[in-house]
Amino acid sequence: MKKNKLSLIILGVFIVSIIFLSLSLGAVKVNVKDIINIIYAKTLGTETTYSNLDSSIVYIIWNIRLPRIIVSLFIGGMLSIAGVTYQGILKNPMADPFVLGISSGAALGATIGIISKISFNILGLNFISLMAFAGALLVIFVVYNIARIKNEVPVTTLLLSGIAMSQFLTAILSILMMLNDRDLNKIFFWTMGSLSGKGWESIANIIPYTVLGFIILMYYSKDMDILLLGDESAKNLGVEADKIKKIILVTASILTAASVSVSGIIGFVGLIVPHIVRIFVGPKHSKLLPLSFITGGALMVVCDTIARSIIPQEIPVGIITAILGAPFFIYILKKKKAEVF
Repeated sequence: MKKNKLSLIILGVFIVSIIFLSLSLGAVKVNVKDIINIIYAKTLGTETTYSNLDSSIVYIIWNIRLPRIIVSLFIGGMLSIAGVTYQGILKNPMADPFVLGISSGAALGATIGIISKISFNILGLNFISLMAFAGALLVIFVVYNIARIKNEVPVTTLLLSGIAMSQFLTAILSILMMLNDRDLNKIFFWTMGSLSGKGWESIANIIPYTVLGFIILMYYSKDMDILLLGDESAKNLGVEADKIKKIILVTASILTAASVSVSGIIGFVGLIVPHIVRIFVGPKHSKLLPLSFITGGALMVVCDTIARSIIPQEIPVGIITAILGAPFFIYILKKKKAEVF
């Protein structure tokens, strides 16, 4: 018990340190003391503690960097717990939040939104984000129904359906990109993932999905542990395997769709974080889910800070996560190969 508390304290201090480091770095460097004064004053509604600071610095910290960091935390956390869910339910260590073709559906939806030139906002989400969310959810629905056999959804069939749908949608996306070369850069930047320009309204948009999704997954965490034993064993222990799998997969997919609609496609976070956390806490989902959420959020903040600070021109954060994640993915493949042979 004391060990768990100590681990949480260390993790908390680590995350707070990362947040303040991220707030201080960028095109404009800001010292930690000024950052604390700004956040303290803004939170309490008093301006006297930072009256000596340039208004542009206050704006950068409070309206640009802080909300962006919070969005990073939520996006990284959502993708990580979705990854935990997919790896557990699909019994595939290489599964990530985009394994069922969700990324392709979101990318196609966003591309249609970009080339249509339609511009409006609903609850802070622009048309491109709405199309991405709709595309992701539509793919989930189609893949699930293709894979369903009566009232059961075999894992292998679900994975194959997702792969086939992903390839089909990627082909359509490629055609659209060829026919709309003027929008190529915008489409490319979106498909690489970016948190640029994400403000307080973006936080308000993803909080409901994050909170509700996390509560649902935690509620079924014990059932997810039992499902690792296999469907037959789960049924013998009184767990309605098919029903629970459906609820969990839909929840994880909605979390993924919500994150993609805000940030674009950011790969590998949901793949590598569950593996890292599993090494330290084991496969028990009641520990794995919250710690993966925290670790994934911290990793995303680090990657986004690198993306906007390493060179004057911002790099899509998806490129940074791919650089970190691809070697880890290769490591998992080699490990699985060693286990087989």
